[in-house]
Amino acid sequence: MRIGTWNVENLFTPGTGYGPTERSVFEEKVAGLAATITAAELDVVAVQEIGDEEAFTALTDALGGDWAGELSVMFQTPHTIRTGILTRLPIAGSSEHSLIPPRLQGVPIDDESTPLTAMGRGALHVRVTAPDGTGVDVVTVHLKSKLISYPGRRFTPRDEGERARFAAYALYRRAAEAVAVRAFADELLDGAGNDRHLVVAGDFNDEPQAATTQIIQGPTGSEIGTPGEERPDQGDAHRLFNLAPLIPEDERFSRVYRGRGELIDHLFVSNASRKIVTEAGTRTGGESLESVADTPTARRDSPFSDHALVTATFNL
Repeated sequence: MRIGTWNVENLFTPGTGYGPTERSVFEEKVAGLAATITAAELDVVAVQEIGDEEAFTALTDALGGDWAGELSVMFQTPHTIRTGILTRLPIAGSSEHSLIPPRLQGVPIDDESTPLTAMGRGALHVRVTAPDGTGVDVVTVHLKSKLISYPGRRFTPRDEGERARFAAYALYRRAAEAVAVRAFADELLDGAGNDRHLVVAGDFNDEPQAATTQIIQGPTGSEIGTPGEERPDQGDAHRLFNLAPLIPEDERFSRVYRGRGELIDHLFVSNASRKIVTEAGTRTGGESLESVADTPTARRDSPFSDHALVTATFNL
């Protein structure tokens, strides 16, 4: 069984303000995404930055008749990117979570101290049935971007004080969203991670050692590649293991930001799933990832995503 996660970068139908300006570019992008997913021989793929239902349907149709999917209904305007899950396995159920835990709902997100009550993009959950009959829970997430935005939909600060404050607000938000995802994972695991298969996939907008990413893991001490990995303990039933260390070092990045490769798209798995992982890797939909900066619309007419597809194989 092969599972992947891919930020497909503003997959909007033409004329919506964020996606390609030409229908031909949109169709080329959809065809390229479908070809890459097919070549990766995936059974399930968590996707992020789906702009509208029509775009999601176009990608599903391009994959072929045995593919189906679920699309998030929780997202923010005006940039209505959302998460989704596509699969060619039977879907046994789905749910979605966006609530920030009550004790974190006072986290400020702007100079007016607007409280944060919900994630910007919903964490969408689908349970699929593997060929051997095993149930596997897959969650797709997209945490707050590191791109800083300012009042009036500006991307340039008025001064250094504003820049610093809004950088902090973005960090507060991503951290609170990470806690919300972790709470949702706790609910799905229900303390039975040694037996239940759970994959939390998506664009976490930070690298493996970042504090917000570490929140997702739960109890520390048995990360992949550490001496405690194969040493059972009480935390194993609650842990999520980041598969990043299994990705070959020369391809251990999923985006190139200002010329530097960074791994910000991750696959976290329960202990039961960790035991049956055989490999992990990345692949792109174009020849190579283009370096990106902080202008959101600069690549709207590119037929390729600015993220790599991150994949893993499970011996089910």
